[in-house]
Amino acid sequence: MLVSMSLLLDSFWRALAYCLHKRVIAWSLFPLLLMGLLSWGLGYFFWADAVLKVQSLLDGVGWLHKVWVWLQSNGVGYASEVVASILVVLGATPMLVVLVLLLVGLFMAPALTDLVAHNRFPQLQRKHGGFAMASLIWSGGSTVIALLALIVTLPLWVFPPLMLVVTPLIWGWLTYRVMAFDALAEHASKEERRSLFVRHRMSLILMGVICGYLGMAPGVVWVSGLVFLAAFWILIPIAIWIYALVFAFSALWFAHFCLGALVRLREQEGPAEPSPQVPFAPGAATQNPASL
Repeated sequence: MLVSMSLLLDSFWRALAYCLHKRVIAWSLFPLLLMGLLSWGLGYFFWADAVLKVQSLLDGVGWLHKVWVWLQSNGVGYASEVVASILVVLGATPMLVVLVLLLVGLFMAPALTDLVAHNRFPQLQRKHGGFAMASLIWSGGSTVIALLALIVTLPLWVFPPLMLVVTPLIWGWLTYRVMAFDALAEHASKEERRSLFVRHRMSLILMGVICGYLGMAPGVVWVSGLVFLAAFWILIPIAIWIYALVFAFSALWFAHFCLGALVRLREQEGPAEPSPQVPFAPGAATQNPASL
């Protein structure tokens, strides 16, 4: 237990220090560029049609139609178009954020793990115990379980104290499952990965829960952007950058912890014993080679 806690604290400050690395900063800014490109492309091809469809839906609501007429009579024209535009932005932004973070996460975690391995553990043997398909199945299955847990616990969300406990626990469990697997996929064998999951399960879960709580911080900025619509275009990019930075820190923390734990595991097990040699039979040295 003391060894695990030592690894946890050591990997924590190392992950914080690595967040100042220029490559990590570049990865954290990449989602902003990607989201900007996606927003421009979707806006160029689908903006007008999306606003018209939402506006027609708003105009079809009886009591809202009276509101638009009243606003127009008071000199506020095109009110339904403005509201429709805001609704399109508010509806599309979360989907864009999720898509961007998934795409970045797919490439960020392996890249940051390679960065840690190259700088700290260049001599660590790679046993490739988690191939790409296994990683997808593991991550996909864990995500489905986490989403089901979120749906089951939805009634608890009406009690704010419980929501602040249940949600980070679920996301923490998911973070631990996905991040730990990805950190060990290249270097550990299946047996080593299972052994490390058993030995350090509590520390890994604790790390996941802490990362889950850190992941709630951008949500405060996100909600502020929804409340203060005037600052929407400033606060939402900040929230996305914080999400990416928290993701980078989580990947670095798990990489430092898991690879450090793997090194200690191999040191404890020692080098593989050589296969026993069969002794020569008496007279073997004088046996006629032609008879072999």
